[in-house]
Amino acid sequence: MTDLRTAQFGGNADELLALADGYHARTVRSLAGQEIAGHLLKPYAIEAPGRHATDEFVEAALRTATDHLSAARLRGSLGLAVLLIHAGGDGDYILVHTWIEGYMSDLAVFTGPAGEPAKLRPGRSGLAPCVWEAAVLTHERDAFSEHVLRGVGPLDQRLAAWRGDVIEGEVR
Repeated sequence: MTDLRTAQFGGNADELLALADGYHARTVRSLAGQEIAGHLLKPYAIEAPGRHATDEFVEAALRTATDHLSAARLRGSLGLAVLLIHAGGDGDYILVHTWIEGYMSDLAVFTGPAGEPAKLRPGRSGLAPCVWEAAVLTHERDAFSEHVLRGVGPLDQRLAAWRGDVIEGEVR
């Protein structure tokens, strides 16, 4: 077994350092929560420098989320969902995250060319959140655990606390 403290890096150092050089903050905005397809939805916009989640993009994302969530109960959904609308540097992304039975979650990723919401399609198999999307989902994991799972009081109070716990500003 290799000792990872002394092992030589066998990856692509140039690509890894190029990522580090280009790493920057992205803006996250909480959008108005709503109920769609039988789910309480917390939507967010994530914006790369120079990009904006336009009204057209947000509307397309809500339609996509509604379509996806309409069958979510069949996948074990508990009725709470998070929508990430990401105007990325290299394209547009929509992530629909739902909490399902057994403390697990379900994630769908949709991708498309920048500024062309009509061309959004399901992402390739294995595609996972980028670092900025993961930052928002980490916040949402903590909010779900804190307010819903560990919360006290009636469920409606727990859900109100969960809905009100949002992340905004710059994330890295």
